[in-house]
Amino acid sequence: MDHSAARSARVRAPELIGKGGWLNTGGRQYPLADLRGRIVILDFWTFCCVNCLHVLDELRELEEKHRDTVVVIGVHSPKFVHEAEHQAVVDAVERYGVEHPVLDDPELATWKQYAVRAWPTLVVIDPEGYVVAQHAGEGHVHAIGRLVAELESEHTAKGTLRRGDGPYVAPEPEPTVLRFPGKAVPLPGGNFLVSDTTRHQLVEFAEDGESVLRRIGSGARGFADGSADEAAFNEPQGLALLDDDSVVVADTVNHALRRLDLTTGEVTTLAGTGRQWWQGSPTSGPAREVDLSSPWDVAWWQGRVWIAMAGVHQLWAYDPADGTVAVTAGTTNEGLADGPGGEAWFAQPSGLAATPERLWLADSETSALRWVEPDGSVHTAVGTGLFDFGHRDGAAEQALLQHPLGVTALPDGSVAVSDTYNHALRRYDPATGEVTTLATDLREPSDAVLAGDDIVVVESARHRLTRLRLPEEAVKVPDVAHRTQREATAVTPGRLRLDVIFQAPAGQKLDVRYGPSTRLLVSATPPELLRSGEGAGTDLSRALELDPAVEEGVLHVSAMAASCDDDPANEYPACHVHQQDWGVPVRLTEAGTDRLPLVLAGMDA
Repeated sequence: MDHSAARSARVRAPELIGKGGWLNTGGRQYPLADLRGRIVILDFWTFCCVNCLHVLDELRELEEKHRDTVVVIGVHSPKFVHEAEHQAVVDAVERYGVEHPVLDDPELATWKQYAVRAWPTLVVIDPEGYVVAQHAGEGHVHAIGRLVAELESEHTAKGTLRRGDGPYVAPEPEPTVLRFPGKAVPLPGGNFLVSDTTRHQLVEFAEDGESVLRRIGSGARGFADGSADEAAFNEPQGLALLDDDSVVVADTVNHALRRLDLTTGEVTTLAGTGRQWWQGSPTSGPAREVDLSSPWDVAWWQGRVWIAMAGVHQLWAYDPADGTVAVTAGTTNEGLADGPGGEAWFAQPSGLAATPERLWLADSETSALRWVEPDGSVHTAVGTGLFDFGHRDGAAEQALLQHPLGVTALPDGSVAVSDTYNHALRRYDPATGEVTTLATDLREPSDAVLAGDDIVVVESARHRLTRLRLPEEAVKVPDVAHRTQREATAVTPGRLRLDVIFQAPAGQKLDVRYGPSTRLLVSATPPELLRSGEGAGTDLSRALELDPAVEEGVLHVSAMAASCDDDPANEYPACHVHQQDWGVPVRLTEAGTDRLPLVLAGMDA
């Protein structure tokens, strides 16, 4: 395809506006005019979204390679109410090691100006200030790298490229013992092991939860086995005691499971290759040969290590007896659907807790508490879907959470939920079906563990462990219910044309050697919204029929396209998978549009 032709319809990039202001710039504001002459990549992200975190990691190498011509700007566009708090964005920028300027846009002003429909979305702006490409989802950095090289060459020739240092100014480091800790596990003898996520280490504390006994890991982002000083992690999260002398670690950004020998401090790799799982990758096999995707928590249940595989919205399990991993539940579709394990939908499962009868899980993006039965079936205790959240106690079917990351089994059969974005510890009692609040005034609690009659909370955004006495009585909290700030798209009742736009990157073509290279999956909440058009197919365009009697709902669209290098002389061309899931809130009205374009890669003509 002629990419210069694709860029001939020039669209001036709208201004960058955000009430929260700029981070990582030393206090300076950056209108687009100040960035003229540079290639600008806007990364529309929100810190709850694991796919956005994947893109942050994908961008690191590109930023380093083109640091004198490319300016990446994160446009933080919140889904949850908590994510609209400025301090929460400041925390997230440090927590995830974001080393470029970030515009805090709590009212989604810039998101709307650029007609963004999904987290994450990348928009490329040329040195003259025109939008030249848009990409939704993950796996696009190789294509953007090619486009950047084209733009460098084109604008060097035109004299419109300006090289030099970028606007990034690093914040001052804070001298706390922990920095955004993720999870904890009590050790035999009463000590605690904590994942010091942002410092890429594990820390062992004495029983008081304050005295540091040792650190495991070099503290530098990396992937290396070895002694406590030599080993390297990359944003480790979940921890589970395997036996008296070893702990399994969910090494999240390394897409791996690691084993810590508590006696020697030696770290080895149990599962994962260091590469991220993509559609089409194996879903079972020898553990060291199978790719994983952002394992966020681990728990020992029914003789296996169960894994909350947040990056692909599934549960997996590692079997130490034969050294294999396999999917146990989830389809990779993002949403909330119960049933047999192979049919259930999850949305970033992030916390696990095992009892003999159930495996409990915190399903963060649906603000849900769910469980798995020994027969593998999946059930929901609290939560309704991707766009409803809040803080409401009472009967579980109407109770609300906000992006919980942790769950803890309590001795009486109930569970405590680390209700992260509500800064609270909640409790669900299966015997009564009631949800109550145990404690408030926590700061982004991400996990909790029992210690005698106390519960020790990982207070992630206060960088500490906080010991609480398990209260006899619940705390009274005013009910708050929220829906995502994203505006629903007004669409016509009846016939709606869905177009997923995909243009193969320069020098590539669709890979059709083994059949169709594209896939489209469509469903709706509620299911009655779609009279026809649901299901899977290979065409990226589809006619949908919406039921006029259903006034609003969510269209779930999942698209995938595979492209390979277009060089007949190359027997083994490099191939890339582009994929994205959209949850598009829609409102049916006669004044709405009859076409819904979703850009996977390229520009909507």
